[in-house]
Formats: sequence, C-alpha cells, structure tokens
Amino acid sequence: MLKKYNICSNYLISKPMETESIISKETKVQNIQLVDGEFTPSQASDIISALINQKINYHKIEGLQLWERDHNNDPKPLSNRIDELEKEKRHAEEFIAELKAKGKNLKINGILNLSIAD
Repeated sequence: MLKKYNICSNYLISKPMETESIISKETKVQNIQLVDGEFTPSQASDIISALINQKINYHKIEGLQLWERDHNNDPKPLSNRIDELEKEKRHAEEFIAELKAKGKNLKINGILNLSIAD
C-alpha cells in the first residue's frame, strides 16, 4: 500500500494538510490542499469519482431546491453542468484505465482556491 498521499480524511497521511492564506488590502485568498500525492489507479479512481459524484449530487439537490421554490425555474443550466461533470468523469476513468493497463501510478494535486467574489 502506498503511503505517499494526502487527502482530507483520517487515513494514512504522510504530511499535514496545508492551508495558505494570502491577505492584502483588496483581496483575501485561501488555498486548501484537498488532495496531494501519488496513488494507484484504483485509489485515484475512487478519489476522482467521489469528488465528481459529490459535485453532481450537489447540483441535483440544488436543482430540486430551486424547483420546490419555483416550478417554472429553468433546470437546463444545472442539467448542463451535471452532463459536463459526467463527461469529465468518463474522461478521467478512461485516462486512469490507460495508466492502469501500463502499470503506472498517478499523481494528483487538488487545490481549492477561495477568493472574494466581486
């Protein structure tokens, strides 16, 4: 089992999660290191699928909440975003499958960049 990874969980973490804040007079930016490390194709697939599935579920729930408030709400923007995410998930699965066939591991560096919206 590889121990070269860092994900937001209580599992084998080889280094602490790093959160970096950059503060200036006009902007505040926070970077959250969500995933960082080397993974087997199986681990990488689990991580990527979980992240994308969570985002898809978020949009599905958001769509239901919007519909409950307004039955005339246009579901197309959220539906399009869900389709885009499902397409990206398929692309990631294909990429990971190619690397698995070659016996290669993957490096994943996932940083969330938070900043103030104007």
